Amino acid sequence: MTLKEQLSSWTQNETLKSWVIEQADLCQPEKIHLCEGGEEEYQLFIQQLLKSKTIVQLNTKLRPNSFLANSDPADVARVESKTFICSDSKEDAGPTNNWQDPEEMETLLKGLFKGCMKGRTMYVIPYCMGPINSKLSHIGIEITDSPYVVCSMAIMARIGRKALDFLGQKTFIPGMHSVGVPLEENEIDVPWPCNPKNRYIVHFPSKKSIWSFGSGYGGNALLGKKCFALRIASVLAKEQGWLAEHMLILGLTSPEGQKKYFAAAFPSACGKTNLAMMTASLPGWKVECVGDDIAWMRFGEDGQLYAINPENGFFGVAPGTSFQSNPNAMYAMSKNTLFTNVALTEEGDVWWEGMTQERPERMKDWLGHDWVDKMSGSKAAHPNARFTAKASQCPIIDPMWEDPKGVPIEGIIFGGRRSTTIPLVFQSFNWQHGTFLGTTISSETTAAAEGSVGKLRHDPFAMLPFCGYHMADYFRHWLEMGKKSDPEKLPKIFYVNWFKKDSDGKFLWPGFGDNSRVLKWMFESIQGKDVKEKSSIGYLPKESSLDVSGLHIDPLTLKKLFEVNKEDWTCEIKEIKNYFKLFKDKLPKEIEEELDELEIRIHR
Repeated sequence: MTLKEQLSSWTQNETLKSWVIEQADLCQPEKIHLCEGGEEEYQLFIQQLLKSKTIVQLNTKLRPNSFLANSDPADVARVESKTFICSDSKEDAGPTNNWQDPEEMETLLKGLFKGCMKGRTMYVIPYCMGPINSKLSHIGIEITDSPYVVCSMAIMARIGRKALDFLGQKTFIPGMHSVGVPLEENEIDVPWPCNPKNRYIVHFPSKKSIWSFGSGYGGNALLGKKCFALRIASVLAKEQGWLAEHMLILGLTSPEGQKKYFAAAFPSACGKTNLAMMTASLPGWKVECVGDDIAWMRFGEDGQLYAINPENGFFGVAPGTSFQSNPNAMYAMSKNTLFTNVALTEEGDVWWEGMTQERPERMKDWLGHDWVDKMSGSKAAHPNARFTAKASQCPIIDPMWEDPKGVPIEGIIFGGRRSTTIPLVFQSFNWQHGTFLGTTISSETTAAAEGSVGKLRHDPFAMLPFCGYHMADYFRHWLEMGKKSDPEKLPKIFYVNWFKKDSDGKFLWPGFGDNSRVLKWMFESIQGKDVKEKSSIGYLPKESSLDVSGLHIDPLTLKKLFEVNKEDWTCEIKEIKNYFKLFKDKLPKEIEEELDELEIRIHR
């Protein structure tokens, strides 16, 4: 059967058929597989990966239907320096994105992709971001030569026949991916093919297309994730009047049975996944997870903001995840999970730093070496090691998580990792002020991040690596969304900081499950209860309005948690002003006004 005949029995979408034929001519694969989805197909690819030694099977009694992949040491994380936004003009990409001329980049990419799949199979993956048949969902097609990517996408998105049927004759987001290692006849493949010298993760906002070359890992290769769901979707959202955000979504239910949904944006290493799957320490309060990473949000006909989680799974950082820090994540990955770059124990299970207090006596590290030297300083698992598991396996997945309408968002939370200055929690005065707070998100770098520990890194809306256009225009889009909406129905906006420290460097707030106390205060504020008072930076909790029952936290510590220090905030304002210079005259005047008004209030 010719490719044309195969495609005709697979889809009636003429644009899709033409595009696949065009890319097959360019990449020259040995075979083509048109994905249908389903468990049988998934297991077929798993067998291929086992045969090529890309993965090993874990102990089926300890971890049923689960596998471990170890990547090439040169291919372990997203590559921001090789991630490009090729908008029509450099100005459209803005100062926070890497830009190259789209025509020049297209020529370069076509040169790299020419014959890049020789000796390999080309897999064509139709996938749906969001619940099937939701008006908020979108369809992408990823072409790849990596069966590891196909298996990962089968967990992270809704792939195959159901996505094709939903696509029908509509348009789709095309994504081209190759590991960039063609095989000559009779050449033996390596377990993790990649081409680190020629890595490109490229987005064309005008054409709404994605091209990725040279990496087989994570967000570089799973094109539905950051590439589509944030960088391209943020452009779609701006054009179509919605929001594509790097946000978790959770539902919070009170002891009385009332429920409110929150979306929250934090930079990395700020406890995002832990909050999304939190077990509340307050009796009677319950957290349920809609999503841990991305939110697509639109205003409904009733004026309410509704959100969907466009993903179908969790692509979570393994190190530091434990039954102490996040038991629900641990249960979610107890079966049917694909692990990458963690250690393998003698019993055939996985292990990583922070998983248990005691490490196993003997194991293979993520590089496949015997790891027995406690004093070597090397890590058994790579710091960016991952688990890929279906969201439906999370024990606290929200019953509404796949509702085509989405869930109604009543609160939006911003936050960063700050040892000083920022209080535990405060609320914005209004949407415009809340948007300003989103523009000012910054976090102190940790040992896991590049650069000096403790250095302040600005990350507006936690979207710094993920906004597909000029960041100042993104700020303006948020402001305009607020102006077009009913002020009474707009979500309330909050800012949190779980990481404030005392003079000895100890955390003032216990965090984890006790963050439910902060969520309870937000819940009551949204209800209109008398729990807040005006301050120079926003609404702070009134004295005794934060439930600290059973916490053994002294009044002095509480005071420190909510302190607004004039000297610290004077420095903060200076830092924000300096950062805003990056955006020059594109910075919306409303944001400048909010900063000026903050300065006046601080010095009043």
